[in-house]
Amino acid sequence: MNSHTSPEQSDSRISTWIAFAILPLSGFATDIYVPSMPRMANQLGVQEVQIQSTLTFFLVSYGLSQLFMGSVLDSFGRYRIGLFSMVVFSVASFIIALSVSINVILLMRVIQGISAATIIVAKRAYFVDVYRGDKLKHLMSLFTIIWSVGPIAAPFLGGYLDQFFGWQSNFILLGGLVMTCAVFDWIFGSETLRVPVKFNLRNLAGIYTSMLKTSSFTSGILILSFTYSIVMLYNMSGPFIIENTFHMNSVVSGYCSLALGFAWLSGGLISKRTILRPFYAKININISIQLLLVLLMLTLASVTSGLTTMVFFAFLIQMSTAFTYNNYFTYCLSRFPDYAAMSGGLTGGIVYIMVSFFTYTIVNFFPPSHMKNLGISYLILTVLSATVIFFGYRTHRKASRPL
Repeated sequence: MNSHTSPEQSDSRISTWIAFAILPLSGFATDIYVPSMPRMANQLGVQEVQIQSTLTFFLVSYGLSQLFMGSVLDSFGRYRIGLFSMVVFSVASFIIALSVSINVILLMRVIQGISAATIIVAKRAYFVDVYRGDKLKHLMSLFTIIWSVGPIAAPFLGGYLDQFFGWQSNFILLGGLVMTCAVFDWIFGSETLRVPVKFNLRNLAGIYTSMLKTSSFTSGILILSFTYSIVMLYNMSGPFIIENTFHMNSVVSGYCSLALGFAWLSGGLISKRTILRPFYAKININISIQLLLVLLMLTLASVTSGLTTMVFFAFLIQMSTAFTYNNYFTYCLSRFPDYAAMSGGLTGGIVYIMVSFFTYTIVNFFPPSHMKNLGISYLILTVLSATVIFFGYRTHRKASRPL
């Protein structure tokens, strides 16, 4: 520490690094065992859909918890509740690693979802508590980029861990990483909530209603739901196509997920570089390119369905998706700065609930058997995204016309 840095400033910087380190938690929790899913189904003696439901259970509990956890954190503080949740998440991870029962695993995934929601909402609100203005906008634009560490590192590590140590090692690593963050947060963290919001259900309902009546906010949530569903659909389908249809192992599946993680990172970086460009101009161009890519993927799926073709198109589509996601994510989280945890929780909660519904429904109608079904799934979500963007653009143009 240099002579110009106070202990408080140093602790604040460390707390910021801890917050960034924990932000990829939801991505790690969903992606680290993705390459292990086929082996988990075999070793636990259950159907593929039951293993896929471990993702659904996590997403639903993660989403539902965010709906109310934001108001709890805005009323009672972020620090102690967030710290306790880190410990709970770690313990649930270790129990999964020791379990041979799919029912116990599903229960622990629900507990993981609740605790992860609390941790993430608390840490997102931390940035709004501590930073303001351009500094806050800059840090929030990094969220998607930092989050992409999960999709990049988790399946890559998970594939190797599964190959050499079994699927259980994925959850041991997950629990150990979160417990390490908890120790550092216990040492250096502190409460950042300045003015608690009185916990009154009627007032809270009024705030939530006001947010949801803001059409640009709700359309942003819809776009986030459709775009993130594209990511989760590959997680639920890709490993089964690679390992069961193409007959390759979990390491190959991990490498493919690693490539798609870089796609998400690339889309986020491009989004950050174009942050000052006109919003709808760049969004409209991007969604048009994405629709073209999906149609090309479906056309080629009838001719060839090799691994390279599937990953190539999934890479480009996921990069385009990340671009859209990052733009709308920054907007939604900064829309109501006076209720940072509540707006963040409402956004994340609705998004994950909708993602759970979309992905589970689509996977049941279009099982993960070949590239064509994955392409059809992408097409459905891309068309839904384009529709909401189109109506949002029309509303924006009408509002901006001079009277």
